[in-house]
Amino acid sequence: MAAEGGGKEMNEIKTQFTTREGVYKLLTHSEYSRPNRVPFNSQGSNPVKVSFVNVNDQSGNGDRICFNVGRELYFYIYKGVRKAADLSKPIDKRIYKGTQPTCHDFNPLTATAESVSLLVGFSAGQVQLIDPIKKETSKLFNEERLIDKSGVTCVRWVPGSESLFLVAHSSGSLYLYNVEHTCGTTPPHYQLLKQGDGYAVHTCKSKSARNPLLRWTVGEGALNEFAFSPDGKFLACASQDGFLRVFGFDAAELHGTMKSYFGGLLCVCWSPDGRYIVAGGEDDLVTVWSFSDCRVIARGHGHKSWVSVVAFDHCTTSVEDSDPPAEFSGSDEEFHEQIHFAGGRDRANSSQSHLSKRNSTDGRPVSVTYRFGSVGQDTQLCLWDLTEDILFPHLPLSRTRTHTNVMSATSPPATGSASNTTATTTTTNPPGTNGNNTVSSSGNSGALSNSTLAPLPRSNSLPHSTGPAGGSTTPNSHMSSKGSSIIDSAFIATGVSKFATLSLHDTRKERHEKDHKRNHSMGHISSKSSDKLNQLSSAARTAKADAAKTLGTLLCPRMEEVPLLEPLVCKKIAHERLTVLIFLEDCLVTACQEGFICTWARPGKVGLLPSQNPTNSPSGTVV
Repeated sequence: MAAEGGGKEMNEIKTQFTTREGVYKLLTHSEYSRPNRVPFNSQGSNPVKVSFVNVNDQSGNGDRICFNVGRELYFYIYKGVRKAADLSKPIDKRIYKGTQPTCHDFNPLTATAESVSLLVGFSAGQVQLIDPIKKETSKLFNEERLIDKSGVTCVRWVPGSESLFLVAHSSGSLYLYNVEHTCGTTPPHYQLLKQGDGYAVHTCKSKSARNPLLRWTVGEGALNEFAFSPDGKFLACASQDGFLRVFGFDAAELHGTMKSYFGGLLCVCWSPDGRYIVAGGEDDLVTVWSFSDCRVIARGHGHKSWVSVVAFDHCTTSVEDSDPPAEFSGSDEEFHEQIHFAGGRDRANSSQSHLSKRNSTDGRPVSVTYRFGSVGQDTQLCLWDLTEDILFPHLPLSRTRTHTNVMSATSPPATGSASNTTATTTTTNPPGTNGNNTVSSSGNSGALSNSTLAPLPRSNSLPHSTGPAGGSTTPNSHMSSKGSSIIDSAFIATGVSKFATLSLHDTRKERHEKDHKRNHSMGHISSKSSDKLNQLSSAARTAKADAAKTLGTLLCPRMEEVPLLEPLVCKKIAHERLTVLIFLEDCLVTACQEGFICTWARPGKVGLLPSQNPTNSPSGTVV
């Protein structure tokens, strides 16, 4: 069992918790698990993962759930806050021999009531395409393990595509596949397409189209998770070497990087508007990174062990404001934001079009709050609010409730010069905004967390196209001024001829952080943890020495140099380590390694349902 601290009260599993919105309640009748409901013996098994898809079923039961437990994979109708489906009657169930499912992803574009496309990654490296409604297995990729022999860590359909998907492996490689192509009977031969700081992209040399289309090598050690931005244009990668790397996906341009406080990064997610990225990992922290400024803007400490999942709550991310201003009044950032949102293109929802507008002409304030959550191996669920005192440290606070501890507000940052600060400014648009290259960092351009310093002069707050993103990109990492699509190049056999003269040396840094021993924790990890805790060695000391080189820089600010968030909620909700956190419209979903998928009703979403009315309930019982 994961770490537990405190007395009996601390060890009690919570079935509800309260936020400013109200009470979230665990719905025991909505729980999903294996049909026998027996806790799964999770020793040596891969994490339980959950995937959802909506098949647009006219009956009102359009949601479907897929989850893996050990060697088993289940597919059910998901009923949300209502009573769960009959667990003894899954739509599809599969038991695998010799390998275990590790991750899965539905394609929402092709899903219908009669057919869904589900990708499943496995511990031996294969990827399977199945249709659990038709109970078909259409294709198996990397079947002979000629492409990669290491386990699959993450699989995702490329947003907006019915045929392209991306697969990450514990080898640190990332492969782009097309479901229409075969994998060939021989190992693929690669040719360098692009390289940069800590990554390289190769295309597969073949006379005929075959998989993989592309191979990315990213960082050192395993690539634990990746996530596409809301508009699908950028890719955030969390690696075992402790680095977050954010790429422009089509052009394979490195946009920016961030380093964990120590240890590997295990999970990553984007805010609904694509402006912020949250990562978690072996340092027990959640780290908030600004996409436009390419820097850490806050850290959150509430977990006592590794953070396994982070996710934004799109339903609770809120903006409280009046009508949009009739004319411009305010900072440079407001001006640029108004330019950004003028087109209104690629916005996730209407409320996000005001997410960065601060003041209206009549003086009525705007309150911006991003809500995100995290779960960890300490069996705890934490909810966090990212509020405007963190997002806009140089502007007067409007009405907002904050749970932050701005540490050392008057201490100068390690890299406090104007030249270093402006170097982090980039002209790349946040994912989801329109095409104007007018990102401004005036709201965050000053010292890292120094809310008492005056903002930089206007000239230093304007975009600088010459500065690399966080000092992370290199001159030779740019293929062209606009960055043509590497996916297009991968489809054209002759598209790589002009790169034939590039050297094929390994571009990844000679770091020993892949040997970073997983014995560092800001909290307590129990002796029953599945990871070895007794491997203090010279390799671990070397990793600490390498980490010290980035500590105190823009890649990894010291703890006192950025605001420290305190969790809004921090509750123990399971007996075993938590592996899933998904926010849905009426509820949030968690899962632990014992194989129990739990549904927590949002405030006001329970007790008002027809199924819970005795007169309407088929069983005649009130839950």
